[in-house]
Amino acid sequence: MIEVILLERIERLGTMGQTVKVRPGFARNYLLPNKKALRATKANLELFEKQRAELEAQNAAERAKAEALATKMEGLTLVVIRQASEMGQLFGSVTARDVVEVAIEAGHQMVRNQVQIDNPIKTLGLFTIKIKLHPEVTTTVTVNVARSPEEATAQADKAKAATAKASKKAEEAAVLEAPAAEEPAKEEAAAPEAAEVTEDKPKKARKTKKADAEKAEDKAEDKEAPKAKKPAKKAKKTDAE
Repeated sequence: MIEVILLERIERLGTMGQTVKVRPGFARNYLLPNKKALRATKANLELFEKQRAELEAQNAAERAKAEALATKMEGLTLVVIRQASEMGQLFGSVTARDVVEVAIEAGHQMVRNQVQIDNPIKTLGLFTIKIKLHPEVTTTVTVNVARSPEEATAQADKAKAATAKASKKAEEAAVLEAPAAEEPAKEEAAAPEAAEVTEDKPKKARKTKKADAEKAEDKAEDKEAPKAKKPAKKAKKTDAE
């Protein structure tokens, strides 16, 4: 491993001015010849510090230019016409060079090393690829690979219809889920009312029991009253005798 000073941001490695360790082959074959880094020697460290302000200003200007270009390319679709079998397999593949050629024809500035195709394009269809306009600015474009302009239009229309359908389903699902989320709140609101009703029942039961007890007492008094009169009648009979 050797140490280098990065002159620009390198993805998964570091930002401008950082000293990092890399493999010798990566440094010799990519970083150093492309002026993306310097060997981390004492002389180069001093040189970088002297030029830091200038390098940062230059980087900022290039980033602003790339951001403007990315805005211009937003939603861009590039149509690539290729021969293919009935099953949609291309006789070859779509490369970064093909994308650059089509982009330039459409009036967009682009170079081959900016195009990042993660997987080889070997079939008809629409593909989203990254365009790295600056170490800190990346955008995406759609590559529409078809056998004719008419087929490219049909593929684009089909993709739009599928996107609209998916969006509609998502909206419907959101509407259906909304009432379900409100139901627990309604149940919680109804719970206190149920508790109040439950609390009222014992009070009513106590009142009913009290009324029944009072009625029982009244009946008992009514039964005892006649018994008290009988001895009085006997006393009158005795006096008569």
